[in-house]
Amino acid sequence: MIKGKKGLSFILAILMVAALTACGNSSQGKESEEKDKDIAIGQISWAENIAVTNMWKVILEDKGYNVKFNYLNMGSTMTALESGDLDASLEVWLPVQDANYLEEYQDTVNFSDETWFDEAKVGLVVPNYLEDINSVEDLNEHKELFNSKIVGFDPGAGTMEVTEQLIKDYNLDFELVPSSEAAMLAEIKKAVNDKEPIVAPLWSPHWVFSKYDLKFLEDPQNTFGGVEKIHHATRQGFEEDYPEVSKWFKNWKMNNQQISELIDYVESSEEPADGAEKWVEENQDLIDEWVN
Repeated sequence: MIKGKKGLSFILAILMVAALTACGNSSQGKESEEKDKDIAIGQISWAENIAVTNMWKVILEDKGYNVKFNYLNMGSTMTALESGDLDASLEVWLPVQDANYLEEYQDTVNFSDETWFDEAKVGLVVPNYLEDINSVEDLNEHKELFNSKIVGFDPGAGTMEVTEQLIKDYNLDFELVPSSEAAMLAEIKKAVNDKEPIVAPLWSPHWVFSKYDLKFLEDPQNTFGGVEKIHHATRQGFEEDYPEVSKWFKNWKMNNQQISELIDYVESSEEPADGAEKWVEENQDLIDEWVN
């Protein structure tokens, strides 16, 4: 009888250990599953980047993913993708603006062949009321108007590096002054309101063209390139870890009207995510074409 009790106790002990182990494995499985739903996306403080990153945050979180933004400049974004600290960057301009990053990181970062915007343009802009200045070649002749200064934005941005190359190509007696996009746009606003001269590197799509009467300067040497296309980039292994999201990013396509409206919604909202959510709700048919 005692022997029977010991045997029963032993069996019960084994069952308890098995149950605890199963609970532990289940808990670890849930933790792993939740972790696999976390996606880190780089965000750069450019109007269109803030718009599309928030748009994808809304879309992905609606699908059960947890999206975290890492606030970085372009150089740091590429370093973080290379190290695996970042999952995705949604804005790479090619063939010209970010060509230096493609060359440096093409073996350690996945640059998509697919594009989500095919009508991008980059160049130096001036207000339309500067009627005598229509080409980069006109700048040296009027350098006193601008105090020999090109008002720039984030140091390390591909467009800033191309602008430095443009200064060399045209032998411009100008200095490119880095700041931030917000500071550059504030200087453009002040100059336009006061009808003062200003020259700055800008890109389209951007809400600034709907607010101020600006023109791109002709670039006869084509330093800025022609039409730019916007790609996305991901860390190595992302497609294997997130095949569904990788497919959605590759399906993603927007035209000028769509991206301009999204930027306007985001810029006009107190919280960027609120504007993005409103735009997603109104464009669900388009979203369904990407996320299928």
